[in-house]
Amino acid sequence: MKDVNGKVAFITGGASGVGLGMAKVFIRAGMKVVIADIRQKFLDLARQELKGDVHTIQIDITDRKAMQRAAKETLQVYGKVHILCNNAGINLFKPIDESTYEDWDWVVNINLNAVFNGIHTFVPLIKAHGEGGHIVNTASMAAFCAGATAGIYTATKFAVRGLSESLRLSLGAFNIGVSVLCPGLVQSRIYLSEEIRPEDLTKTNYTVDFAGVKRLEEVHKMGMDPVEVGEKVLRGIQQNQLYIFSHPDHKEEVRQLCAEIVAAFPDEEPEPKRMAFEDMRQERVAEARKKADAVK
Repeated sequence: MKDVNGKVAFITGGASGVGLGMAKVFIRAGMKVVIADIRQKFLDLARQELKGDVHTIQIDITDRKAMQRAAKETLQVYGKVHILCNNAGINLFKPIDESTYEDWDWVVNINLNAVFNGIHTFVPLIKAHGEGGHIVNTASMAAFCAGATAGIYTATKFAVRGLSESLRLSLGAFNIGVSVLCPGLVQSRIYLSEEIRPEDLTKTNYTVDFAGVKRLEEVHKMGMDPVEVGEKVLRGIQQNQLYIFSHPDHKEEVRQLCAEIVAAFPDEEPEPKRMAFEDMRQERVAEARKKADAVK
């Protein structure tokens, strides 16, 4: 979507961090923007900071009925939606083996299930007006580079990457592009995730490491300016990029990872009958990819 002037974007987690960076850049490019966030205090601050055509909605993105109401409100205010940014997310620094059911449900509900909620709610609206559009799903460099200390977070970001790659293949026929945003360290408030943890998911082995939160606050001060990330997102939309990598920091790490993956394949000739099926599958994927890459 090269011409974004006058287009309407809906951004979850839009009141701070990467979401707010996107909003600033989109507005500067002449877009109308809806920012949705669970924290009203951040929405109020963002509304004061943003200069342009912007509408705010306080919402819990895990609430599917609330998402439907937000979509209806967006149409009432702006008439259409062209760009959906499933950006809201949280973090939890725990290894998988030390995590609880409540930890899993909390992080998966926001980082993965809510992405599907956004797609299920807004993609039909984008299809309906026939003007094309774009979906940006925020993952992380954790979608490629796993670590030991944020296990559930990493799992959700791998999932968002896979969801996005599949979605791109299915939406190309409707002139809707799909990108997966994989940022590194950003100046954001994700270190405040514990503030929005539901009470019913705090029952098992739950403590807040306040010293750790303070350390994370200091770490995030070293991150990339969210506006710079937003500029790269806008460019990614206009160029219909599948992957939007905002940080050069991880390039060599990913290069090494890809080499390791290829090297791990067995050095054998594939079985011809299986390859007949794989050739057919790959032809279908290639055709879908051609349509996806042709989105304008």
